Amino acid sequence: MTRVMEGVRVLELAEYVFAPAACGLLAEWGADVIKVEHPIRGDVYRTVRWADVPDPAIYPLFEGCNRGKRSIGLDVSTPDGHALLMELAKTADVFVTSLLPSARLKLGVDVSDLRAANPQIIYARASAYGDEGPGRDRGGFDGAVFWAYSGIAYSLTPAEFDVPLALSTGPLGDSVSAMNLAGGISAALFHRAQTGKATEVDVSLLSSACWSASGALNCLSAGGLLPRQPLPRTGGMAGNPMVGFYRTSDQRAVCIFVLQPSPHIRSFLEHLGRPDLLLDPRYENAERLLENAEAAALEFARVFEEHPLSFWRRRLQTFSGQWAPVQSLEEIIVDEQALANDLLLNVDPEELKPVGARVRGPVRFDRSSSLARAAPEAFEHTEALLLDLGLEWERILELKAAKIIA
Repeated sequence: MTRVMEGVRVLELAEYVFAPAACGLLAEWGADVIKVEHPIRGDVYRTVRWADVPDPAIYPLFEGCNRGKRSIGLDVSTPDGHALLMELAKTADVFVTSLLPSARLKLGVDVSDLRAANPQIIYARASAYGDEGPGRDRGGFDGAVFWAYSGIAYSLTPAEFDVPLALSTGPLGDSVSAMNLAGGISAALFHRAQTGKATEVDVSLLSSACWSASGALNCLSAGGLLPRQPLPRTGGMAGNPMVGFYRTSDQRAVCIFVLQPSPHIRSFLEHLGRPDLLLDPRYENAERLLENAEAAALEFARVFEEHPLSFWRRRLQTFSGQWAPVQSLEEIIVDEQALANDLLLNVDPEELKPVGARVRGPVRFDRSSSLARAAPEAFEHTEALLLDLGLEWERILELKAAKIIA
C-alpha cells in the first residue's frame, strides 16, 4: 500500500480498542506508532478473547488494533518515566490518549504538558462521552455508550422485546470511532502543514454514534417522527414492497433495497419469473405498486420462498435494481468481492510471529495491496527506542531494575 503517513510519528498512551485502533490505522498507512504500555501488565487488552481461536498465541482483538506498532514499557507515573515520555513526545508529531481528564492531570499528560515538551505536537483525545459536559470524566465502552446511551439500540430493537438487542459483532462503535479519529488526526496534520499550527482533536463514542445515526436525528430535529423498529418479518417495508428482506426456501434471506421502483419494476418481475404480473394494472408503474404495497409484498414473498438462496444469488445477478444476499460473517471472510478488493490482507512473508488479524482498514490508496504485520510483543522495542533517545545502556539497566521500564 502507498504509505501516505510515512515520516509521521505517533505516540500512543491508550488501551482497549478505540484509540489503539485509530493509531493502528495510522500505522497501516505508514506512520511510526510508539505504543506506551505499563511495564508490568502491559495493555490490559492483550489477553482478552472475544471468541475461541485455535492458536493460543493469537489474540485477534489486540492484534487488529495494534499491527505494525512498536511497544515500549514505561511507568509514566514516576518522575523518570514521565521524563522519558516527554523526551519521546519531542520526537513525535501526534500524541493520542484515551485517559480520562482526571488521569491526564494526575499523570501530567494533558495538552499543556505535551505542548510544553513539543509546541507543535497534535493532541488527540478519544473519550466515551466527549471532553466537555457533566459526563466528561466518565469512562465507557462502545456497547454502553455508542450502542445503548446514544439511542441506537433502542431504535433498532422491536418494542415487543424485553430488553434491547445486544451489540454482538464485537467493537463496532470502537471501529467507527477509530476511523473518525484517524481522519481527524490526518486533517490536523494537513492543517499543521498548511498553517504551521498544531491543533487538538476530539472524537468520542457518543459523537460517532450521533454521526452514524445522523439521518434519523436530523429528521427528529426537524420535527419528524421516528418509529421503533418492528419485529422482523419477510416482506417489504410499509409503503414499498421493493425494500425489505425476503425469506428463501432454505431459511436464508435476500435483501431488496430499491428506493426508486419505477426504472426497475419490469426487471424485478422478470427476474422473479413472474412476467405475467406486468399485465396486472397494480404493477404498471411505481405509483400503483406503492398503492398496493401490502398485496405485492405478499406475492413477492411467496415467490422468494419457492427457491433457496443459491438460486436467487444466480438469478438476481442481472437484476437492474439494488439487492444483496444476507450473508454471515463466516461467508464474508471468503467472499469473492471482499477478496477482490483486498479487504483481507496477506501475511507479510518476513513475519516470524503468527498474525491472526487480517482485516484491512477501510481506506485503500492507489489500488495497492497491503500485508498483515503482527502486533508487537509487550515492551518489544523498549531498549531500541531508549537507545535512539541517547540513553546509555547502563542507565537503561538501572531503569529496568527500578521497574520504571520493561
